This record gives sequence, structure tokens and C-alpha cells, in this order.
Amino acid sequence: MDSRGHSNGRELETKEMDIRSLSSSRTNTQSIHKVGVPPKQNLFKEFKARVKETFFADDPLRTFKDQSNSRKLVLGIQAIFPIFEWGRNYNLTKFRGDIIAGLTIASLCIPQDIGYAKLANLAPQYGLYSSFVPPLVYALMGSSRDIAIGPVAVVSLLLGTLLQKEIDYHTHPAEYLRLAFTATFFAGITQATLGILRLGFLIDFLSHAAIVGFMGGAAITIALQQLKGFLGIQKFTKKTDIISVMRSVFEAAHHGWNWQTIVIGVSFLIFLLFAKYIGKKNKNLFWVPAIAPLISVILSTFFVYITHADQKGVAIVKHIEKGINPSSVKQIYFTGDNLLKGFRIGAVAGMIALTEAIAIGRTFATMKDYQLDGNKEMVALGTMNVIGSMTSCYVATGSFSRSAVNYMSGCQTAVSNIVMSCVVFLTLEFITPLFKYTPNAILAVIIISAVINLIDIQAAILLWKIDKFDFVACLGAFFGVIFASVEIGLLIAVSISFAKILLQVTRPRVAILGKIPRTTVYRNTQQYPEATRVPGILIVRVDSAIYFSNSNYIKERILRWLTDEEEQIKKVYSTKTQFLIVEMSPVTDIDTSGIHALEELYRNLQKRDIQLVLANPGPVVVDKLHASDLANLIGEDHIFLTVAEAVSSCSPKLVEEA
Repeated sequence: MDSRGHSNGRELETKEMDIRSLSSSRTNTQSIHKVGVPPKQNLFKEFKARVKETFFADDPLRTFKDQSNSRKLVLGIQAIFPIFEWGRNYNLTKFRGDIIAGLTIASLCIPQDIGYAKLANLAPQYGLYSSFVPPLVYALMGSSRDIAIGPVAVVSLLLGTLLQKEIDYHTHPAEYLRLAFTATFFAGITQATLGILRLGFLIDFLSHAAIVGFMGGAAITIALQQLKGFLGIQKFTKKTDIISVMRSVFEAAHHGWNWQTIVIGVSFLIFLLFAKYIGKKNKNLFWVPAIAPLISVILSTFFVYITHADQKGVAIVKHIEKGINPSSVKQIYFTGDNLLKGFRIGAVAGMIALTEAIAIGRTFATMKDYQLDGNKEMVALGTMNVIGSMTSCYVATGSFSRSAVNYMSGCQTAVSNIVMSCVVFLTLEFITPLFKYTPNAILAVIIISAVINLIDIQAAILLWKIDKFDFVACLGAFFGVIFASVEIGLLIAVSISFAKILLQVTRPRVAILGKIPRTTVYRNTQQYPEATRVPGILIVRVDSAIYFSNSNYIKERILRWLTDEEEQIKKVYSTKTQFLIVEMSPVTDIDTSGIHALEELYRNLQKRDIQLVLANPGPVVVDKLHASDLANLIGEDHIFLTVAEAVSSCSPKLVEEA
């Protein structure tokens, strides 16, 4: 009984304080400010400002201001070739870090490149070619200090899958190779064009959730593809979906598996996974998992050579072309049907390669606290692939595993890529014949151990905790890749990303606001259950710009709330709703459809004897309200700076009754 009385007393005290604050804000009318109307801007200046903010938000030409012509020339060269900027401060200490990092990533990239070339259905040397020329070009033009350039698993698989759908590499190997170079050329053109036109924001349309799902699905698909080499299967499906692959594996179980190949595969997979475990347990031993693949190649090659295991059914690499990259300019299709096929494949592969490289570059730039220019990166990566396509390379990009090793090895600049390139050059010139007896099983094992890191379970769990829709997007992309194909998974990933954007644009959040006790602050009643509704007034907040895509939904949502409010009032005989206050702070913009929706809302409210009131519209919105004459229709005296001022002006009866 005492607690109930104490509670009632506290409620009365709260109500009295709220009424006093409401009364004081009402009586002190001179403190109410009118919403300012921004001065009219010149149309050309406004358009120019909008274009600048959209495409040149980072103001790339700011360093050229107030500089002499000779200095502008130097700055221009440095902008295109950053090596001339950071190269001036290069010293022996930095070179020591770069040479150690370069040698370390070279030991990792050589066996990986041979394996990744097989993923793209290309001869092993093309993987090595792609780790020779592209890193040199990137070192001149790239702005990341940590990214390691070369072929990567996901892009190799994607390229191989898309190319195989157009030309069979078994029956037409020469045409297949030409189409691969054509796709690489257009991948570079796509990347460079996005950078030059400053359209880098387009890659952000592929959400993080979709990328996590796509990469995880691609990793499993790649690992399943390696069962052919891991088990020594001769006849294997060309499809990539999990059902076709597992059917192919089990059909070959009785007569197609080679036990010697399996022994080699299992032994070295355990070795590589153990090396990774050591590297994770002790960060100072990062070099152990980095050199483990090369050690595996050397040991397995030696083992096959001395035991003649190749004569007992163990598949080997056999032949890798010796010498550096030959020219492939004349092999690129510039006419005919294959030109369009190459463009289509290249555009898709180029976008995925770009997304991966930019994500990697930004990650390490954040860790080392320096800025990465996304548009410059696109131009560098694009130029690198265009030149690569003319020198027998296929699509290269930033490799996460190699970049992580590069970072852990203490790289200082892009010189580590040059060092890696030099090692690959020496390998091509002198060492490739030694890979003749390298078993395919070891390449499969190296790829499996490399792609395991692409399956980010922790990221998926975090998506589930934070945003269920993001988790669904992740699963959609993941299952699309493993049960259909890489391109279907990619299509699902992009579709879900766009669907999320459309959903957020067409169905924005609209909240009912209440007054926080003992304050003049109004907040979402769902977030703050203690916030009290003001009798006779419905306060709503629109948490989005009002465009053609959502204006009708916003209007109907507000009217539905009013209808619910009126039904509730009839039940409890409460004060009739007289005012609708729309809090417009989050409304950054409004278009013609939005203006029409507000006009329709106003007229609908007039029929119900309810006054529309706007609170805190931004400069763009205010300008359009006046331009459309909606401000006059609603009434200047019904547009307020804050919700509190709107409430105090709209509820004199409430104050008097109190």
C-alpha cells in the first residue's frame, strides 16, 4: 500500500515538473526561433558543388593549388606514379624490411601460382607470369605499401568457370587462352575506367555480408575442385556445384582413387595445417606457414622423383615452359563474337578482383594508419592488368594470404613486390624444369590450405548478432555458390545487396516520439518506454529522405497511426488528436513526389480537423517547401525549429488545464 502511494506521488511530481517545463517554454515565447530559409543559390554553382561532392569528395587537386607550373608537373607525375613520391625518402633500413618480406612472399606465391593457374584451366607458367609483370607495374603506380599482387583463388576459379562456359579448354586450348587474355584486358579496362571516372563507389554496392558469403562459398567450391588432384581421380566433372562434384568423387571411389596420391596429399595437408597452427600460436614464427608450401613442393617433388611414383599413377605437373613472359598482344580478340564474350567475362572478373584488392588495401592501410586512394588503386590495378594481358598474364589482384604475410614480414613499401617479382623471374629463367615431378596432389593441398582462411565463421556469427537480413544475404550468396555455380552465387550476392538498399529506401523507419520525463527532449517511444505521449498531439519522426520511392509509404504509415490513435481515443475517451507534428531532422532531402505526398497528407488532415506541423526541416527541405509554396499552405507559423517549441505552441489548452 505504501509503495503504491509512493509510486503515485512520484508520478504526480513528474507530471507537475513536465507541466512546469511545458508552461515555461510556452510563456517564454520570445525564445521560439523561426526556421531559417537558406539564401538562393546559383543553379550552376549548386550543380557544380553536387558533382564535386559526388565524384571529387576527397578534393584530389588540392595539392596543385598555388603551385608553379614546374611543381604541378612534378606533382602530376607523383600522382600517377607514387613511387617517385615515397622513393625520395627510401633508405637501407626500409630496403632490409622489404627484401625479407619480398623473399618470404615469393616462397609462398610460387607454389600457389602454379596451383591457381590450374584453377583457371591454364598451364602452370601463366600463374608465374602473372606474378612477374603485374607486381612491377603495381609497384610503380599503386598507393598501398602492404598489398601483395598476383593470381588469387576466387578470381582464378571465377575466370576458369566463365571461360569454360564459352570455350572448352580441352578441345580448343589456343582459343581458350586467347579468350583468357581478352578477358584480362577488359578486366583492366573496367578497373581503370572506374578509377579515371571516379566511380569507385560502385564497388561498395556489394555489401560486406554478401562478400563474406560469396568468399566462403567460393572457398568450399575451390576446395572441392581440388579433390580431383588430392584423390588422384582421372575423370572428373567440369561442373562446380557440390552435388555434381561429390557424385563424381564417389563414382570414382572403386576404381579411380590412387592410394599413393592420397598418402602424399594427406601427409602434406597435415604438415601445412600444423605450420599454420604454429604461425597462429606464435606471431614471431609467421614465416613458418609462409615457407611451408615451398618446402612441401620441394620434398614431394624429391619423393616422387626417387620413388618413380609417377609410374604408379601419381599425376605430376610434367612440363612448365621456361623463360619470361612472351608477348600476347596479337592473341587478344579485338573483333568478332569473342570480343563481347571477353568483355563480359573481364568486367565481372575485374569487379570481383577490384573488390578484393580494395578491401585488402584498406584493411592494412587502417592498421598502419595511412590513407589509401581508392580511385588511384583502381587505375593502378587496371593498368597492371591491361599490361599483363599483353604479356601472357591473366587477371591479377591483391592476395589476402600473401598480403598478410607481407605485412607480418615487416614490409615497408611496394618494393617487396619488386623483390617477389625478381624471385619469380629467376624461377622462370632457371628453376621451372625442376618442377617437372611435382605431384598435382601437392598443388591441390596448397590451394586447400590457402582457401580455408576465406571461410570466415566469426564474421557470419557477427552478422547474425547484428543484422539478421545481412545474415540472410550472406547465406544466399554462400548457398548460391556451392549449390549452383560461382556466377549464380555472385548474381545472388549482388541482387541481395541491391534488395537491401531498395528495402531501406522504399520502407524507411518512421517512429512515434514521446517526451522524456523532466526534459524537453522527445525520443522514440520504442527505444525509451518511459517517454510519455502528449495528449492531443501525435509526434512522428521520418528517418530518411523523402523520395518518389518511399513518399507514398510514409504518408500511408502516418495516416494508419492516426487511425489507430483515433480508435484508441474512442475506447478510453481521451483528448482528440488536434495536431500532427512531423520531426524532419533526419530528412536530408525531398523530391517532387515527397512534396505532393506532404500536400496530400495536409489535405487529409484538414478533413479530420487536424493541423500539420513540421519541426526542424533542413536547408534543402526548407528551400523546396518554399519553392513549392507548401510552406505557405501549411503556414509559416506551423514550421518550428524544435519539437519542444512545436509542442509548446500547439498545446496552450493543455497548459491551462494543468
